[in-house]
Amino acid sequence: MSIKKIKENIYFVGAIDRDRKLFDELIPLPDGTSYNSYLIKGSEKIALLDSVDPTMYDTLTDNLKEAGAGRIDYIISHHAEQDHSGSLGELVRAYPQSVIVTNEKCKSFLMDLLSIPEEKFLIIKDRDTISLGDKTLQFIFTPWVHWPETMSTYLKEDKILFSCDFFGSHYATDELFVRDENKIYRAAKRYYAEIMMPFRTSIIKNLDIIKDLDIDIIAPSHGQLYDKPAFIIDAYKDWSSERVKNEVIIPYISMHGSTEKIVEYFSESLIEKGLTVRIFHLTDSDIGELAMALVDAAAVVIATPTVLTGPHPNIIYAAYLVKALRPKLKFISIIGSYGWGGRTVDILADMVSSLKAEIIEPVIIKGYPKEADFKMLDELAGKISNKYKEIAIED
Repeated sequence: MSIKKIKENIYFVGAIDRDRKLFDELIPLPDGTSYNSYLIKGSEKIALLDSVDPTMYDTLTDNLKEAGAGRIDYIISHHAEQDHSGSLGELVRAYPQSVIVTNEKCKSFLMDLLSIPEEKFLIIKDRDTISLGDKTLQFIFTPWVHWPETMSTYLKEDKILFSCDFFGSHYATDELFVRDENKIYRAAKRYYAEIMMPFRTSIIKNLDIIKDLDIDIIAPSHGQLYDKPAFIIDAYKDWSSERVKNEVIIPYISMHGSTEKIVEYFSESLIEKGLTVRIFHLTDSDIGELAMALVDAAAVVIATPTVLTGPHPNIIYAAYLVKALRPKLKFISIIGSYGWGGRTVDILADMVSSLKAEIIEPVIIKGYPKEADFKMLDELAGKISNKYKEIAIED
């Protein structure tokens, strides 16, 4: 996709990256991604909203030429992370008359990350406006989605919210607007799970900040644009709410078959009690799929063998991920096996202790599970089922 017209004198000039497989050298990108940059031509001034990842700078400059951007007066920087800001240094050299419009905190980050001189900045405050002549940009601070300096821009006359990472998705396509809501729902939920979920309380506050805006289009910094904005706003309201589903997530590793047998039996016991179970074998599971599952689930049960005196390293990684993503879990437990001893439960319980979730007494079994062990697993499944009934979870 080269440039795309959004509305009169408003263009997508960003870059589609179908080949990128990892984000932050951590997050899988099964659908690639995009770096959305937008050009707005006013009757008096021209503004560019965000740049692109530095690897795609040439694509941006080619698109700006195609869009007839002989000059740029304002470069709006919503967020300092380099996938948005990495080309700013090159841009201000290519368009020396331009100034970078951002907030004080973002300016500080950009100076640290990109060594842009202070005189290139125009600092704005929350709800400030800039006129492009026949078009007015209003800046709306939306902090902690997902950095502290993040802001959005509302184009008043055209009713477009340029929302930065808010409502984004890692999704590479030539289609400008969402047409397949089922497909983009999964991509947006994965994006929310991996990036936004740790800041759920801030998401709720920022949803409230934008609720009174008259929005025709939401234009995020990654993925497609929403010309039916209620779709993604309602999804965010659901994901960030306290509502949980009748699901138990079981991430597990098994080295010699004992923990695998424990997981098989325990999951069947949960299912018999009416619970939905989702199992993630961590040697081959997409960590993004696990993150998505954590958005809605009421419980996670971590299953691990004992390696030396503690959990399997892959399980430690999964437990750290759960802690870092801070999902709205209500219950956590631990199951697994050991050979001669260890501190598996103590280590994992300490890792997830900061979550606002009740830890249900774990079941750690010596060796291969036997009849008495299966009975303990049934009892744990019963405790979880009863906990679900206490909080009246609906499917």
